[in-house]
Amino acid sequence: MQFTPETSGTVPIAKQPPWKMASSLLSPPSATRCCISCSPAACRRALTRSVIVAVLAGALLLAPAPAAAAEGPWQRLPAAAALLDGADPVTRGLSLELPLVADDGSAVALTVAAEAPVEVIHLFATRNPAPEIAVYRFLDGQVQPRVATRVRLNESQTVIALARTADGRWLAASREIRITVSGCLARAEDADPDAEMSTRVRAPSRLRPGEAGELLAMITHPMETGLREGADGALVARRLVSEFEVALAGTPLFAAEFHAAVSANPFLRLQLAPEAAGELELRWVEDGGREAVARAEVTLR
Repeated sequence: MQFTPETSGTVPIAKQPPWKMASSLLSPPSATRCCISCSPAACRRALTRSVIVAVLAGALLLAPAPAAAAEGPWQRLPAAAALLDGADPVTRGLSLELPLVADDGSAVALTVAAEAPVEVIHLFATRNPAPEIAVYRFLDGQVQPRVATRVRLNESQTVIALARTADGRWLAASREIRITVSGCLARAEDADPDAEMSTRVRAPSRLRPGEAGELLAMITHPMETGLREGADGALVARRLVSEFEVALAGTPLFAAEFHAAVSANPFLRLQLAPEAAGELELRWVEDGGREAVARAEVTLR
């Protein structure tokens, strides 16, 4: 005798949603068996396995495809993309702090920090006339990867930070900021030419070995971008403090490259964790060749 499964009153399985298909198959009519020789219990087990496979297959068909990784602003900025050279940066482990809105784009507070040691941090402003802001190189573990400064931003835009670790991995962070007044054409208020290249330094003292303290460094300088008109209507020549170095007892700890987007009177706040006491030497170099040097004693308890 040939067995024919009951089909009256049911929708073909292929056209049912997986949850309805599961319900109908898990509760077959009592007389229905998958074959004439199967016991009812064996038939139910076989049907249950078939339902599980069908439901999983249906779920895969209904599930949305994984979204592609969103393109970061660093991939759209040629200077940053060239630096990455095809590498896909990690968007964790690096933070960038900026205000949401800045009324004065000529001196915007910025802090960049990495959660773990890095070799170098690059900063970019995507809509400045020249996107490079600064480069910070951490030459020794005694300067932690956290830097606060002030920058010039031409208009509302995205600011980007890229950091490279010792094993060659890249980290990335970005922040949007709205600028009310452009900062790239402004000059330092009440600039005193006679005070140029004068320095101010505050070094940490009475630290325990390896304990971090703030190192503050500033130099008086207009940081002329070459974009500002003078009183005669001609463009003022570009003139920047372009290099900055920190050494402790003759050991290089930190180096920075400043671009036109660094504010007048360049200022840095670093986290210094000295392993031993000694003389701290800070050196600034102007692109015209002038230098300024400041020294301070670092003491430990």
